[in-house]
Amino acid sequence: MFCVKTASRTYEMSASDTRQRQEWTAAIQMAIRLQAEGKTSLHKDLKQKRREQREQRERRRVAKEEELLRLQQLQEEKERKLQELELLQEAQRQAERLLQEEEERRRSQHRELQLALEGQLREAEQARASMQAEMELKEEEAARQRQRIEELEEMQQRLQEALQLEVKARRDEEAVRLAQTRLLQEEEEKLKQLLQLKEEQERYIERAQQEKQELQQEMAQQSRSLQQAQQQLEEVRQNRQRADEDVEAAQQKLRQASTNVKHWNVQMNRLMHPIEPGGERGVDPGTIPE
Repeated sequence: MFCVKTASRTYEMSASDTRQRQEWTAAIQMAIRLQAEGKTSLHKDLKQKRREQREQRERRRVAKEEELLRLQQLQEEKERKLQELELLQEAQRQAERLLQEEEERRRSQHRELQLALEGQLREAEQARASMQAEMELKEEEAARQRQRIEELEEMQQRLQEALQLEVKARRDEEAVRLAQTRLLQEEEEKLKQLLQLKEEQERYIERAQQEKQELQQEMAQQSRSLQQAQQQLEEVRQNRQRADEDVEAAQQKLRQASTNVKHWNVQMNRLMHPIEPGGERGVDPGTIPE
């Protein structure tokens, strides 16, 4: 039993079972819907529904076919994407392999570069040590050159002194020679005077033999003059002997000065040669003769 209420009255209806009740309920609901929609024929409505259902089935079929086609396209797109993905993965693996090879090559180059830099560093250290040793040798050479220059300057000073002594000795010798020449001239003059006096004495003797008595006083005077002349001659000879001794001493000094000059010239020539490293040193100034 169930009730159907309307605007004017209420209808009581009964059904033998639940199925029949559902059919009645569905029929009543359909009638109400048709009434609300302004439809009067259930047959037309069913026909319309069947047509709509056919159209829906057709649309569903078309939609299903379109969906299948779309799914097929999606499957093909998926397969294509998978192929592209595989290609991308293969390209990625290839890129990773190339990147790994490039990384390995870069590491190898880095190791080679590091080894090369270490070799260059060792070579630079060796070059620096070699340059340091060369600089030390040059400093030693410069020290030897400075010592050699000092020795040359000292030797030049001594040579200059020896030259000055030689010049002085030559001047002294020249002065002694002039004095000797002057004494020789005086000796010649005195000798001439002596010869002249001797000749006069001889003439006096000759005249004295004739006029012995008259000329005794004059003869005595001439004898005294002769004695004085002989004494003066002896003095001149002594002066000349002393002058000879002075000349000999001056010549000895000149020879000594010349020897010193030659010695210093030899030492100077020896020192003018370049000094080889580890070679013979300059002459010790203490061994040079004064």
